[in-house]
Amino acid sequence: MLVLVLHPRNGKANVKAMEILLVTNLNSKIIGAQYYRASRSFEGDVESPRDSSGHGTHTASTAAGNTVSKASLNGLGLGTARGGVPSARIAVYKVCWGSDISSADADILAAFDDAIADGVDILSISVGSNIPFDYLNDPFAIGSFHATRNGILVSMAAGNEGPGAKTVTNFAPWQLSVAATTINRQFITKVQLGNGKIYEGLLPNIYDLRGEFYPLIYGGDAPNTKAGATGTISRFCVRDALEEDLIKGKIVLCDGPIDGAGVGAILGGAAGIVLTGKKVVDEALGPYPVPASYVGLEENSDIYKYINSTRNATATIWKSEEISDVLAPYVPSYSSRGPNPINPNILKPDLAAPGTYILAAYPPSGGGSRARYYIETGTSMACPHATAVAAYVKSFHPKWSPAAIQSALITTAKPMSAKTSPDAEFAYGAGLINPSTAPYPGLVYDLDEQDYIDFLCSQGYSGKLLQTITKDKTSCSSKSINGTTNDMNYPSFALSIKDPKFVNGVFHRTVTNVGSSKSTYRAKVVAPLGLKINVNPSVLSFTSLGQKKSFVITIKGPIEKSNLVSASLVWDDGAFQVRSPMIVYVAV
Repeated sequence: MLVLVLHPRNGKANVKAMEILLVTNLNSKIIGAQYYRASRSFEGDVESPRDSSGHGTHTASTAAGNTVSKASLNGLGLGTARGGVPSARIAVYKVCWGSDISSADADILAAFDDAIADGVDILSISVGSNIPFDYLNDPFAIGSFHATRNGILVSMAAGNEGPGAKTVTNFAPWQLSVAATTINRQFITKVQLGNGKIYEGLLPNIYDLRGEFYPLIYGGDAPNTKAGATGTISRFCVRDALEEDLIKGKIVLCDGPIDGAGVGAILGGAAGIVLTGKKVVDEALGPYPVPASYVGLEENSDIYKYINSTRNATATIWKSEEISDVLAPYVPSYSSRGPNPINPNILKPDLAAPGTYILAAYPPSGGGSRARYYIETGTSMACPHATAVAAYVKSFHPKWSPAAIQSALITTAKPMSAKTSPDAEFAYGAGLINPSTAPYPGLVYDLDEQDYIDFLCSQGYSGKLLQTITKDKTSCSSKSINGTTNDMNYPSFALSIKDPKFVNGVFHRTVTNVGSSKSTYRAKVVAPLGLKINVNPSVLSFTSLGQKKSFVITIKGPIEKSNLVSASLVWDDGAFQVRSPMIVYVAV
């Protein structure tokens, strides 16, 4: 689902296709809703812009929901729920359908066209592919290009395909690519065995068995032989792999982690499930429709041994306890990582925002839940946090370009630690988004439509290939064809190298003064031993707002003891600190 957050001063949106969503259901918050389904296939959904899965409602309320006190999911996450910009209005453009939340290219591009025509201010898109596509074959890249050229910032989820390298799937330079972090809220769900031993797992469990013990069985001991399943498959408790008569009314221990683990036990009528992962720290898991916990391999082994030690193995699963995660924020394993799979010298993701165990509004039928609020996890949840901050910045600076707003978000982000997020900038980009300083960046790295076209030309998109993206008669100049991504005025720096002993990179940048009319900024560079970073000039003096100054950065090596090193450039005038992350890495 596409969710459009509009600037508070805008009150108009084109409202079409409203046959199902009655006009009487519209209000001052949701001012428009449309749906797109060229195939006319509505199986598993409703022909309406209504949200049937819960995903769109959750992300929309995170971005712009009103303030509601005493919100919770059956007591979990109790507190005041509030969207990032409660005064903003929302227009909905539904392109995703069915339980798998699938979308078609034609529908996506049609929604972009209507959103642009409606004059929205910010596009929030918690959707994307699970593998990277080049710009020519990516409807989100094409649609967001047109949105950006029309002055609309596009905020997008980085993807949930981590922690492998090059898994970020929304990475065009005109998109704000948002990774996910944990928050200081964590849920502990205890599994107690009949022998009295207790194991702590992670997973929000909203159900309270009140200490009642149920028979405990290992999924590998209950294969659905009629369907051809064996214990090697049934141990994961996937769909159709379990014999229902053997698991019904019991708590099932499931191996993992694999996609779909536990689903077969739930569908088979299990009283509860104990899921398993390599480590119990940060998996992308939300509440299940039955009592459930998520344990590590060691705990799984102990529980398995207990099952085999007695003929009457029993267990109970306790309702979750909410505790503080003292290591937060860090980037969890599910969040997609860089480097940029298409343009290695453009850092993606751009920044990170809260995305783990986020409580937000939910439709009564969404995902089978009857709750008004639900806890979800993913970069889909992180994206609307960034969207909200972008809308907040735009309310201060309505005439700023999308690139200027994006620059403000990146250069004011709070630095994060590679100790808790080992992939460093490839995990969190510039760092954790910072709403309090984002409207006051001091300097911005601005870009316009021609800059993006020059970028595409430098990447080999010329002639008909370029026009397929731009949808006009745009052509490439000889200068743009011979350009490099290092010359793109991006607010971060990435340098891909082949040999760690030989580092040589040159970047050209231009900053625009949006801070104090008269100011002098000095360059402060933080770099690891062996890496030499030169900024020329190292002092930038401004005499008016809107004034531009250019500089050149030269990076030379070698880099030592690692194939990836982090650095940073901060322009500091005493009042504003404009920080750009840098990363130098060996391409693989």
